[in-house]
Amino acid sequence: MNDQQRRRPAKPHRRPQKDPVRFLAFEALRAVDERDAYANLVLPPLLKKARAKGDFDARDAALATELVYGTLRRQGTYDAIVAACIDRPLREVDPPVLDVLNMGVHQLLGTRIPTHAAVSASVELARVVLGEGRAKFVNAVLRKVAADDLDGWVARVAPSYDEDAEDHLAVVHSHPRWIVSALWDALGSGRAGIEDLLEADNERPEVTLVARPGRSTTDELLTALGDENGLPGRWSPYAVRMAEGGEPGALSAVQEARAGVQDEGSQLVAAALANAPVDGSDTRWLDGCAGPGGKAALLAALAAERGAALLAAEKQPHRARLVERALAGNPGPYQVVTADGTRPPWRPESFDRVLMDVPCSGLGALRRRPEARWRRRAEDLESFAPLQRGLLREALKAVRVGGIVGYATCSPHLAETRVVVEDVLKGRGGEPVEAEWVDARPLMPGVPALGDGPDVQLWPHLHGTDAMYLALLRRTA
Repeated sequence: MNDQQRRRPAKPHRRPQKDPVRFLAFEALRAVDERDAYANLVLPPLLKKARAKGDFDARDAALATELVYGTLRRQGTYDAIVAACIDRPLREVDPPVLDVLNMGVHQLLGTRIPTHAAVSASVELARVVLGEGRAKFVNAVLRKVAADDLDGWVARVAPSYDEDAEDHLAVVHSHPRWIVSALWDALGSGRAGIEDLLEADNERPEVTLVARPGRSTTDELLTALGDENGLPGRWSPYAVRMAEGGEPGALSAVQEARAGVQDEGSQLVAAALANAPVDGSDTRWLDGCAGPGGKAALLAALAAERGAALLAAEKQPHRARLVERALAGNPGPYQVVTADGTRPPWRPESFDRVLMDVPCSGLGALRRRPEARWRRRAEDLESFAPLQRGLLREALKAVRVGGIVGYATCSPHLAETRVVVEDVLKGRGGEPVEAEWVDARPLMPGVPALGDGPDVQLWPHLHGTDAMYLALLRRTA
């Protein structure tokens, strides 16, 4: 046999095959990284466009959603695993390459996709979006990852709990260390409690609907969803839980704003404020930070049942428009204004009830916005602190003597919750305010594990809700 006969024929050039599901997931991950976008805002229009083109069915959409959210939730763990499989610092890996790698790691360690399919699909995606050279790098890394399962890798890359408890939990449960520390302080429990909370943050949350009183009922929503797709809420009398994969926008009650998508914790906060006892009149209600409108819509419906009027104020014009959309068609009197709650246009002592759901770090909604955990920094809380205190002070000025203020935040961080309330009541950094605590726990009947009060902190692992905080205060002078 001569040299020419021994020479193998060259492989014909093959154009990479674009997998629409993984390509869409990659697009979403790049938008989150490059534009500081949120997956829950980026992904739905991408899925809608793909369905309109006929590229996607329901199973494709479910897989794309799992790839995006699973990769974002477990990013910290996957980063540590990838770092153990390469010979350079992780920061030297280009972000698009790391997105493809982490999405591949998620398929290998976080889904039931067969190993060969997970690797080959990831390498093919790399050929399409990164080029042949980087695809070889992706192939080499993922083949190393495939040599062990998730538990095996975590045992290798995470420090021991005894050596460094917070760093261990940060790697195992994919949270930045400072968030682990803050959540642990707020929870005030042992290892089992914090591990349950961190794991709950990594679970896909249920879609929960709210039936706005006087406009819709839970029975209507349950009938529309059917026995297999709808369940009553756990705690809120207005809540209905949707089965996985349902589309709330397909329901006529949601299309007509008679119902909406709203976490049960948010419903409980609004209902508690509405049901708190007040002395005297009860006709003027204020939502001082109303955007995007979920709590305002529930409050407006509850106010209408009692003949009260709601003023919904929102500083950002585009969010004020969302509030208007949420309140459209409310049977009772209401008004939406674009206004800054720290410099309010209303007169002091104008309201009987005031809700101030303040801007915050959002650490209570990490299930829904997993990318926020990697975007936030501990120092961010310093920028929220003056605003949160200023809004609460103005809320207490806006309510009349004997009226109720609800201070709410979607964060369990002590610096954004009880510390803010105590500072304002004691006059730290401003004038002291004459107000007293009202026990919020009886206003959430049937909800367990509400702590020692008088304020309430909800938790994903205990209540199946976002980690909403509520303090109720009655103005006394």
